[in-house]
Amino acid sequence: MTHDQADHLHGAGQATAHDHAHDEDGYTGQATLVVGERELPVQVELRGHFQPIDGYYRWYGRLQADPAVSELAGGRKTKAVLRTPGGEAPGELSDPDPWDRYRIMGTSRPPFAVQTTLDRADV
Repeated sequence: MTHDQADHLHGAGQATAHDHAHDEDGYTGQATLVVGERELPVQVELRGHFQPIDGYYRWYGRLQADPAVSELAGGRKTKAVLRTPGGEAPGELSDPDPWDRYRIMGTSRPPFAVQTTLDRADV
């Protein structure tokens, strides 16, 4: 399929995932997961976006598979705090995927820096 054919399939004026990529903030790298009194070093990939309808910022991502995280969470939803070099935020671990990577999500201030103005430097 040519690029023009793919554009035609998406339809005029319809947005694709690529079109919205600039609307998301994120962080990839080292973090500390805190559950109760335990702290674990983890690798994370995080993303987030502002929801204009309800006014909340939603952040989410995955922790790299780690036996210590699996032992701590036990395959259940678990309240946690995630710390990165950009900050920390409360969140919740949810069920692991088939590769034993736990999803983490939170609402409001994320554990990473986000753009706080409406002006975009890349425009």
